[in-house]
Amino acid sequence: MSTVAFIGVGNMGGPMARNLLKAQEQVLAFDVSPAALKPVVDAGGKEAATALEAVTDADIVITMLPAGAHVRSVYLEDASVLTAARKDALLIDCSTIDIDSARAVHVAALKAGFDFLDAPVSGGVGGAEAGTLAFMCGGSDRAFARAKPVLEKMGKRIVHAGGAGAGQAAKICNNMLLAISMIGTCEAFALGEKLGLEHQKLFDIISAASGQCWSVTTYCPVPGPVPAAPSNRDYTGGFATNLMLKDLKLAQAAAAGAGATTPLGAEAAQLYSLFAAKGNGGVDFSGIIRMLRGEL
Repeated sequence: MSTVAFIGVGNMGGPMARNLLKAQEQVLAFDVSPAALKPVVDAGGKEAATALEAVTDADIVITMLPAGAHVRSVYLEDASVLTAARKDALLIDCSTIDIDSARAVHVAALKAGFDFLDAPVSGGVGGAEAGTLAFMCGGSDRAFARAKPVLEKMGKRIVHAGGAGAGQAAKICNNMLLAISMIGTCEAFALGEKLGLEHQKLFDIISAASGQCWSVTTYCPVPGPVPAAPSNRDYTGGFATNLMLKDLKLAQAAAAGAGATTPLGAEAAQLYSLFAAKGNGGVDFSGIIRMLRGEL
């Protein structure tokens, strides 16, 4: 049994921490929101008054935070995880952040003598709840080997993408492609509606033809064909548009820095920016079909 300090137990971190508790790990949690902490404490976790208190005696430190600035603050300030944690502690950041921030923390952690892994996740709140997340990991072989057993208690697919920052790079590439494929899927179904095709008939054809993709078969943006998809819940309870837009902006920033050309990624970012600006930031990203239909 390990003692895990979990910093950031919101929509994603909370279910992840609770899955660690189910796996008989000891969890000491910190979050700036008392409401976020309550479900973890109710499940058997302990509440820390500060992030530094949480990490002092932890074997493993896991962070799940909104943005690079928060991660830098927690790890790089004068009083931080790197100054308060035990020197043999394993550090894992599961936030989705910019690659530069991830690499900066890697450098600082290595200098301080820590094993550190950037390990952003895919699978959304549903995957966090079910313990079926995919972890894309960047860091040393040693850090990955140490982290894999604890990550397996929160996810089903644990992949070592490469060195420092590689997890973040893989995550933003994946989500850029997901955004593009979802827009294409929505356009196809919107066109099918105009041409008089039934949703189920079109789904049956595409899902077994060359247009098949995850956005069709697992996350269909029209109600009916995939009962578990957010389209059957008025586009609630999935992956919020604001989060997709955050990942698209990270991808565009990374593309600019690397000199890569991503015209479809840029267009997807603009379309999701427009969709969010119309008051849909909290709506599942597949709900963009409504805008493409001209309903918004």
